[in-house]
Amino acid sequence: MEIDNKAQRASIRYEPDESPPGPLAFSLGLQMALLCVAGIVLTPAIVIRAAGGSETYLGWAVFAAVIVSGASTVMQAVRVGRIGAGYVLAMGTSGAFIAVCVTALAQGGPAVLAALVIASSLFQFLLSARLSLLRRILTPVVSGTVIMLIAVTVMPIIFDLLDDVPAGANPVAAPISALGTLLVVVTIALRATGVLRLWALVIGVIAGSLISSLFGLYDIQRIADAAWIGVPASGWPGISLEFSPVFWALLPGFIFVTLIGAIETIGDSVAIQSVSWRRPRAVDFRAVQGAVGADGLGNLLSGLAGTVPNTTYSSSVAVTELTGVASRRVGVALGLVFIIAAFSPKFLALILAIPGPVVGAYTTVLLSMLFVLGMKIVVQHGIDYRGGVIVGVSFWIGVGCQNGVIFPEIVSEFAGGLLQNGMTAGGLCAILMNLFVMVTAPPRREIELPLTTSILPRIREFLALFAARDGMGNLIASRLELASEETLLTLIDENDDAQPARNLRLVVYRDGSDAVLEFIASPGGENIQDLLTVIKEGPSEPSADREVSLRLLRHAASSVNHQQYHNVDIVTIRVKG
Repeated sequence: MEIDNKAQRASIRYEPDESPPGPLAFSLGLQMALLCVAGIVLTPAIVIRAAGGSETYLGWAVFAAVIVSGASTVMQAVRVGRIGAGYVLAMGTSGAFIAVCVTALAQGGPAVLAALVIASSLFQFLLSARLSLLRRILTPVVSGTVIMLIAVTVMPIIFDLLDDVPAGANPVAAPISALGTLLVVVTIALRATGVLRLWALVIGVIAGSLISSLFGLYDIQRIADAAWIGVPASGWPGISLEFSPVFWALLPGFIFVTLIGAIETIGDSVAIQSVSWRRPRAVDFRAVQGAVGADGLGNLLSGLAGTVPNTTYSSSVAVTELTGVASRRVGVALGLVFIIAAFSPKFLALILAIPGPVVGAYTTVLLSMLFVLGMKIVVQHGIDYRGGVIVGVSFWIGVGCQNGVIFPEIVSEFAGGLLQNGMTAGGLCAILMNLFVMVTAPPRREIELPLTTSILPRIREFLALFAARDGMGNLIASRLELASEETLLTLIDENDDAQPARNLRLVVYRDGSDAVLEFIASPGGENIQDLLTVIKEGPSEPSADREVSLRLLRHAASSVNHQQYHNVDIVTIRVKG
């Protein structure tokens, strides 16, 4: 593992704060744009075509989506205040919203869709501000289950595109075009390595389009009629402020999918931090909050512009890891390329002309990978029998509701048909079961104190009482006392007396044979995980006294996790039984 870490550090050519040459930054931004722009354009095309929307609205929605994606990508990179991650995170239209957006367009129209996107974006701002409160609810088991159900919910819509061809077309045109696209993408993905694998989807779409053009499915006339430079003359649908029954019936679904989009953004913002620095760092959850905030801003702009919502794209993480260039200048260049591309109707028409069978095959691969990503999230973070029950029951309830085989008469009437969406039904089931596990868990004992060294005697007394009541042995009781003392001393910044007084809430609970301590304090100071890494890997940077505390903490605790948010610091210490 040490060799891998050193290799990773050596591969980082430019960290986020460093500035590569302008031509290098622009070329990398252009490459990322080529990887992402097809998804940005095709998602609104899928939604509007599936809902039977007009070509005029389609042209406007695509133009607006590309503009908003560019602006929010720049915002992610530059980080203004608490908005933006400060990393290279490509933003684009979200496939998770396909199902609910199709329903909103079909039942209420584009103006109602715009109002729903704006309303759900406000929820995302709230989520960004209070992200720390959801750390025990949005567990890997819950988020992984919901991500798997996204594929289940959207797949029927995508399969409908496989035979979406003009009347009178050759009967074999659709299956051959779809199969050709799928074979090219899968072959490259399975056998290629390095840069070529990143281009698998793009190459597959090009190959499928060429095959479909042999049958006359590719709309070449649309490209010929489009101008090289221009802006849609009309198409903005406005915003419905009537708040009709359709709006209220669909709002819970939009808020829930917004939560799912936030989970995806959280995952991407954590991943990009792991590949952007030469020295391994603890995850900065303030940057994660900023990423969710920029996602919310992008959705607000999407609603105001009358197009579909957006989210972060994981491909930017892969490109950053491959190239070793994590400079924010690349993110700015990427956003500018998006904005420039939006003003070229011919370029956008080139993508919009792609036939339905090709789009269906392309999206099938993406959603399949999304399903596997959900499985990985569940498995990689560990799953016990409780997690297995939550995942299994929630997933199959979601599948059953999506296919209308679970008490369809009742489900269709409940909450305006909210549970007919498999992702919503299964996701709510997972959250409710997780909440049940939390409520029925062994009691959590806590105490609130000022964050000063004078509280050590009270903490010792508090932990001794916990150990006695819960039947913990003397060894684990002494380790708890040692871990709490050294964590407290490390949290207190003795060199900064100008800081306002900080409060501490100490929570302790039993997890099987282990004991878990949570130090919840107002923000301030350095990240303890980073300090532990420093003393482990080389010459010590902390003071001598602090280094002693850190080494004792490493001896007493089996794991230390320090999450820093804008509004709170949370240090979780696990002591093995």
